[in-house]
Amino acid sequence: MISRSLAADLPARAGEHVRIAGWVHRLRQLKSVTFVVVRDRSGLAQVVLPGAETALPTEESVVEVAGLVSANPRAPGGAEIVRPVITPLGEPARRPVFDLYRPTVAASLPTVLDNAPLALRHPRLRARFEVASAGVAGFRSTLDELGFTETHTPKIVGSATESGANVFGIDYFGRRAYLAQSPQFFKQALVGVFERVYEVGPVFRAEPHDTTRHLAQYTSLDAEIGFITDHRDVMALLRTTIAGMVEAVSVRAPAAAELLSVALPVVPEEIPAVHFAEAQELLARHTEWDPRGEPDLAPAHERWLSEWASREHGSEFLFVTGYPMAKRPFYTHPDPLRPEYSNSFDLLFRGVELVTGGQRLHRHSDYLAALDERGQEPESYVDYLDVFAGGMPPHGGFAIGLERWTARMLGLANIRETTLFPRDLHRLRP
Repeated sequence: MISRSLAADLPARAGEHVRIAGWVHRLRQLKSVTFVVVRDRSGLAQVVLPGAETALPTEESVVEVAGLVSANPRAPGGAEIVRPVITPLGEPARRPVFDLYRPTVAASLPTVLDNAPLALRHPRLRARFEVASAGVAGFRSTLDELGFTETHTPKIVGSATESGANVFGIDYFGRRAYLAQSPQFFKQALVGVFERVYEVGPVFRAEPHDTTRHLAQYTSLDAEIGFITDHRDVMALLRTTIAGMVEAVSVRAPAAAELLSVALPVVPEEIPAVHFAEAQELLARHTEWDPRGEPDLAPAHERWLSEWASREHGSEFLFVTGYPMAKRPFYTHPDPLRPEYSNSFDLLFRGVELVTGGQRLHRHSDYLAALDERGQEPESYVDYLDVFAGGMPPHGGFAIGLERWTARMLGLANIRETTLFPRDLHRLRP
């Protein structure tokens, strides 16, 4: 029995008998010859049959092909299989809702999402998630090299993680529980164990957004680091992590990046930064907006600031630091010199807020004061607060939304285009 080869292996195996297996990507029947293009995880292989065959498998049927590899510069990859024996490995496939062999996707986004298990087989759609996978690999490898420990924390929790964000309530054996909005409380606690931790996992937000940049469930890349001086240490870590993610795409998914014509960003050695108050002044002076007095930046503000960073600093990235404490979660550390502002930041990338992070409170007494100031009862956070009563170092961290990161990398307008099976206000299936 010949071991299975991949389509990408064929150019190096000219003159050899091989066995490949995959999906029938396309059928082309001419008068004197029939071409069957087979797709596997590595790419496409052309299979050549003499004459106009009639008993052919349907497109997307799964087949095995045994035959001789012949060099042909006009074939995919420069080689094809001749004198083949094609064996079906299953029943004939039902016709897809759109042709997967066409170079572009001839379907609307709702059609793609409704038929995702088959639609994602299209090489361009699949390539998006190869880029995402490479980014996650870069996130992990970068932090692994810096001595971080990967963790896996519960997604069912007894209290809301962040004030102001709606949560999905569930019945937990007769008790009220929630789907986790983030691993924030757990990763802070684990800084007290490992000093440096990260997690890749789902988070849930029951916020009624119906926009191109929000989901009810998304994948969060979280990191937390202990023994910092302030939020600037976290910003430096984030810069290194982002650079590692970009590098991983170029190394691990070059074919996908080329297929999608990805313009990989250059991550500066030092990403430019602007304080929130300064950003508001810039907007007030140079645009028709005057956001002074507002506690946050609108999407239009983020786009303008990104364009400003590109013009003034030649950077596709921009840190906005010092957001007002009123707009940040209670565990955020205030700026010691301007307590109304926080030691926190957002990272803007190509016009969109990509990352939120900052320094956290680490003293038990500061948490009690912060909750009291916001009118929240400490009893709701007793397990969380006990962590800080046990002694915690100065620490901070950040969270990257994988789907949003991938969408910005690929220049896609809708985050659902980089989500395998989106969950939002309207979609619970497939």
